[in-house]
Amino acid sequence: MVDKVLVQLTDGNRPFVAATMFDLSSVGYSEAEYSFSGVARAYFRAKGEVRTSAEEAPFRTRLLVYRPADDAVFNGTVWVEWLNVSGGLDAAPDWVCAHTELVRSGAAWVGVSAQQIGVVGGASLLGMESAGLVGMDPARYGGLSHPGDRFSYDIYEKATQAVRAAKGTILDGLSIERVLGIGESQSAFRLTTYINDIDPLSQIHDGFVVHARGGKSAPLNDESDPSEANDDQPVPFRTDLRVPVLCVQSETDLISLGYVTARQDDSDLFVLWEMAGTSHADVYTFAAGMIDTGRLPIEELAVAWRPGKEVFGMKFDKPMNAGSQHYIVCAAVRALEQWVTDGTRPPPSPRLAIHDGTILTDDKGIAVGGIRTASVDVPVSVLSGFGNSGNPVAYLAGSTSPFSSSVLRDLYSSKAEYLERVASSTQMARESGFLLPEDVAEMNAIAAYNSPL
Repeated sequence: MVDKVLVQLTDGNRPFVAATMFDLSSVGYSEAEYSFSGVARAYFRAKGEVRTSAEEAPFRTRLLVYRPADDAVFNGTVWVEWLNVSGGLDAAPDWVCAHTELVRSGAAWVGVSAQQIGVVGGASLLGMESAGLVGMDPARYGGLSHPGDRFSYDIYEKATQAVRAAKGTILDGLSIERVLGIGESQSAFRLTTYINDIDPLSQIHDGFVVHARGGKSAPLNDESDPSEANDDQPVPFRTDLRVPVLCVQSETDLISLGYVTARQDDSDLFVLWEMAGTSHADVYTFAAGMIDTGRLPIEELAVAWRPGKEVFGMKFDKPMNAGSQHYIVCAAVRALEQWVTDGTRPPPSPRLAIHDGTILTDDKGIAVGGIRTASVDVPVSVLSGFGNSGNPVAYLAGSTSPFSSSVLRDLYSSKAEYLERVASSTQMARESGFLLPEDVAEMNAIAAYNSPL
């Protein structure tokens, strides 16, 4: 039974979340925000098993719901994102990263304020103090409350139950066929714990995309730092998964966040994708993704893809990573949806080549192995998940190091040759299942517009 109350929040302003900046109506979507209340349970481990605690507490958090404005466009899938609070405020990095695919496929998206700091504030994982939703806008969010992160897993479960029921939300009346979980970075740490420990009990999701997790998982108690969990041991996904899990990882995630220690082979219900030339966050996360409606003129989108050294007041010593993660993650969300819908497994990913805790690189400094796109196989710069500094989050932003004119002349006889090779590489990645057919022309056009040749 779902002990919930949903009340729509409206005051004439858009809901607060660090996500895309354009009006959703411009892409045929509508949005609504709800306070979501009930009684949540905590969990604990006993003799190696996770059990429901006798401890319960009331909560009142919020849900964001994005859906096609036209019922006929809805494809039956709802993605439930565990909103990220690494910076102290609710952010939707996977909506930003994959929204173009969700919109064109007709999926709905729900963002869950599952963690305490996003609701009532506090010290973030990155060391920043946050006022949370309550402090940012007391008039709109002052009635929200959160009892602590040991209740976050049950709050996320109850939110997903509410999504399935759809009553009291703008999903009411839609024929929901699949509910899929998704989360990036800190949220991926918590989803790892949820999948391993809570999903066998709750059995409410049909599958998960876990994006940019580290080697450990989040604790069941209120510790906000994942490094405090599990006695510092790596945490792979359980071998007896109940539903499909697709894990998508950048170079930064494997090394800087330590996922390499928890690496595991693909299995019946688990597939791992590792992306060459990518970083934990990148130019699409911070810039292009915020404005990308999927309908922008190519010259406007291409300019947004150019990596800079400063964004949102953060200054980096090098341009941030401008790799193809966005397009690969779009392929990943479609791949999971197909896996859940008709049993078609995602293609297996080549592994990045790693030795002694370091990703091996070729003579140009580009990672060896992993999912390949034109950005690494027909390069005009070294794209890396590492090598930046100048701001506390720089180590997550990776780097772009442009080739000199002489190196470019050695690599390519002309711009025409370069673009021919880009098109060939992009087509190869599409045929391998790591890029979507709808994205090929855009990727080639951006390469042409931004070409330094």
